[in-house]
Amino acid sequence: MSEQMRIMRSKEQPEELRDRIVARHRSGQGYKKISAALKVPKSTVASIILKWKMFGTTRTLPRAARPAKLSYRGRRALVREVKKNPKITVAELQRCSREMGESCRKSPITAALHQSGLYGRVARRKPLLSARHMKAHMEFEKM
Repeated sequence: MSEQMRIMRSKEQPEELRDRIVARHRSGQGYKKISAALKVPKSTVASIILKWKMFGTTRTLPRAARPAKLSYRGRRALVREVKKNPKITVAELQRCSREMGESCRKSPITAALHQSGLYGRVARRKPLLSARHMKAHMEFEKM
């Protein structure tokens, strides 16, 4: 991979590059030609032009909300851990997330599990004898 392509793969594109992409698009060039001329992936060209059409700017816009503490990958790993061992505690999950490199408090972990449909529950108290056992016991007593 060329040095130019590696630089352009970063999340934030330099604003002048975005402006050049939009200028070429306005002059009538296609995505393929723009991509080849500026050594930028076609998908990047398409996303920059789409953003320009939607918002009328190529500047980096502010985010809508606070970034999540847990990444999508980390959340999936925690869900996998809970499904493997349903009796695992949140403190142990917190330790697991720290080992993965995503240390966070207990509340984001529980929130992530709740979003995945997993909740902490106490097992239902089971009677010591089932109806069949009680019936068998009564028959044994009659003998």
